[in-house]
Amino acid sequence: MQRERRAVLFDLDDTLYPLQQFLLSGFRAVAARVAQEWGHEPEATLDLLNAAYDRDRGREVDVMVHRLALPAGAVAALVELIRTHPPEIRLPAGTTAVLMAMRRGWRVGVVTNGRPDIQARKITSLGLSPMVDAIVFAAEHGSGAGKPDAEPFLEACCVLDVPPEQTVFVGDDLRCDIAGANAVGMSTIWLQASVSRRADADQALADVILRSFSLVPTAAERLLASRRSSHVA
Repeated sequence: MQRERRAVLFDLDDTLYPLQQFLLSGFRAVAARVAQEWGHEPEATLDLLNAAYDRDRGREVDVMVHRLALPAGAVAALVELIRTHPPEIRLPAGTTAVLMAMRRGWRVGVVTNGRPDIQARKITSLGLSPMVDAIVFAAEHGSGAGKPDAEPFLEACCVLDVPPEQTVFVGDDLRCDIAGANAVGMSTIWLQASVSRRADADQALADVILRSFSLVPTAAERLLASRRSSHVA
């Protein structure tokens, strides 16, 4: 079946899968390394990292290294281990179902921020490549800063051969995903699940706000149908 000349683009982290999966996978890699290098029980190390995730998010390795009295230089090496380990992550079943369903009538792509080598390992572990038509590492385009630069969004449209006005972008970050996609003329869906309430002015950036990924296909259909109707009128 010939797919229509329309596209849906997705952010990766906290949109297609929970980023917490990647962090917890990294914590397991750190616990194994700490056991190998310094002899601490992996379970105790994991307990420290998980507790720090709840109380000192972003400083988990610093807290663990301090509590276990490891050398200060261990922090940088263990943080890099989290970033570069082969992650044990998987797509939620609902995400897979939506991607496979949309690919029957849409051209589907991913536009992701972050270090391309790290993001590529995530995509491999998630088995995403056979489910999409394009993967764009935003840092490889434009200024190198990634979304919300226009170039990554436009690169995805170029690869998929679909104009921005026939493209819907789905993401969890109002600035990087929603504002960036809006700026190039795309319709936008903000996935608000697990995101705290924002000011009305921020929410107004998105054409549609959803709390469930399963609602994306219907919302995307309505967005482009509404845009076509307004152009006809």
